[in-house]
Formats: sequence, C-alpha cells, structure tokens
Amino acid sequence: MKSESLAQAKNAYKIEAECISKMLLYFDEQAFSKAVELLKEAPRIGTVGCGHSGIICQHFAHLLCCIERPARFISPAEAVHGATGFLQKGDVCVFASRGGKTKELLPILDICKSKGVHIITVTENTDAPLALNSDVVLKQYVNRETDKYNSQGTTSTTALCMIFHSLQAALIEETDFINEQFALIHPGGAVGERLSKK
Repeated sequence: MKSESLAQAKNAYKIEAECISKMLLYFDEQAFSKAVELLKEAPRIGTVGCGHSGIICQHFAHLLCCIERPARFISPAEAVHGATGFLQKGDVCVFASRGGKTKELLPILDICKSKGVHIITVTENTDAPLALNSDVVLKQYVNRETDKYNSQGTTSTTALCMIFHSLQAALIEETDFINEQFALIHPGGAVGERLSKK
C-alpha cells in the first residue's frame, strides 16, 4: 500500500472523531426535547432520505422498531407513488438532508403537511426549505468528509447516525423501555442468546 493511502486511512479516524467531539456545540436542548416528545407520542414514524442519508434513515427506522416505536423507511421513489399512505394525521416523518433542499424530498414534505403529519428535519442548512417547513429542526454539523476531495458521504453519515443514536437513547428513557421487551422481539443471533440467558 502507498504511504499516502495509509495516511489518508488514519486521517479518516481523526476527521470523524473531531466531528463527533464538536457536535455537542450545536446540540439544541429545546429542539431535541421537542423531537423526542413527538417521536414518543407518534402512533407511527416514517423516515425519509436520499442516498447515504436514506441508508442511515433505514437504520434509524430499525432502531425505533427495536424499542417498539412503529416505524418504517419510506423510499422517496415509492413515497410519491402511494407509500405516504402509511402516515396519518398525528404521525411523525423524519427527514434527513444535509443541504436541506433535496428535490426528491420536497413533494413528500408537501404531502406530510397536507395530511397533518409532524415533521422533524435533520440538516446542516437551517435556512433550507425542509428546515423552514418543519416542526422541529435538528442541526447537523459536519467538519468535512474523510476523502481527500471532501465529497463522499462519510463523516456526514456518521454525524447523522450520531443524532439518531442520541434520539434512541433518550427515547429508551422517556418510554421506560426495558431490556425484557427487547429480549422478546430479538431472539435471534448472538444478542438474542445473551438476552435469553439473562
């Protein structure tokens, strides 16, 4: 391996570690608390994003199901072909878009607003259309992506993941979720074996 390649690989750790360490500076307790309350009370939760953000939104929907918050990822392509029928008045839809103006998401935003669905947006751009039309905006901070061109969705996905992980951690407390519930719905794999022994 080239020495430059090894240096870039090691630098990726430093870049992402710096991002996470600085994220708390942008942590808005009031907005975060409102987001947690909406997610706690929502009968159903949808998550929406494109590209790397969409992949992390799928992860968040699964995390929510793991703590018995009914959730599903809604593909932007399917959303405008009927999949937004999953969401009803009083539900929550979580949008993730670093720039806050992803064109594929704007029609979904309009549908949610028309249906009375609460909107939480995670974005770096708080002046963008998605942010301006949301009930809650959670600020995403990204120092730079890890590749030398600063263009691949790397650090930005880590930052988004961290926000979703913190929401789940708070929801576990707010809903009094207990591990016995998780043991019932997660009998599979090494985690299931460990939980069943307890």
